[in-house]
Amino acid sequence: MNHSDDHEIEALLQAQFEGSVPDDGFSDRLLQQLPSRRRRAACPLLVGILAGMAACWLSLSSTPLLRIGWQDWISGELSMPAITLLSGMVGMSLLALLWTMMEAEDH
Repeated sequence: MNHSDDHEIEALLQAQFEGSVPDDGFSDRLLQQLPSRRRRAACPLLVGILAGMAACWLSLSSTPLLRIGWQDWISGELSMPAITLLSGMVGMSLLALLWTMMEAEDH
């Protein structure tokens, strides 16, 4: 089945649907017995973020581009290393934003 048939199938089901099916309260009893949803632990996410930041910092700390870009940016001079550093930060922020938006749509 492909997605183009979904609307036709939905219309057919709605036309044949006569209302709720009597179940003598079975659905309500079942929902009451289900365990509550567990909350996601934020600790693994925080540890992953910190580990990623540490790995990036360690891998880039030996390059002069990062040091020069940071010094130029702090002094207010927009040199090529500073623009590269800022572009990287903006790009990573946008990726994190898009990832968050995509995860929010799934729930």
